[in-house]
Amino acid sequence: MIEAAALKTPDRLVIRNLRVRGIIGINDWERKNRQDILINLTLEVDTSAAVKSDDVEDSLNYRSLTKEVIRFVEASSFNLVEALAEGVAAVCVRDFGATRVRVRVEKPGALRFAESVGVEIDRGSEDF
Repeated sequence: MIEAAALKTPDRLVIRNLRVRGIIGINDWERKNRQDILINLTLEVDTSAAVKSDDVEDSLNYRSLTKEVIRFVEASSFNLVEALAEGVAAVCVRDFGATRVRVRVEKPGALRFAESVGVEIDRGSEDF
């Protein structure tokens, strides 16, 4: 018999369309000029303590998380969106304790006739 706790759907914290400027790409001009990068995060977190206490200290502080993701992206210099996404996932899991995270990183206007191009990855604590 499966325990009720094992069937519980995880809580999710969602950050949509975080726009950051960073160095990303393989072309010479991309290595010199910062570009817009869109980041979407869906983090699995346990919110039960925060729900009971209504205290930010018992929650994953999404303002602090967002600031750290921005700092990470602005300080980085990746060739591939895949590598950037992996780094952002590591920040979410290792530094902020998310049990799982889905990270979507997009470069708006990177392809002609496309709104954006990007990658979406899913990582958990077992990956780091």
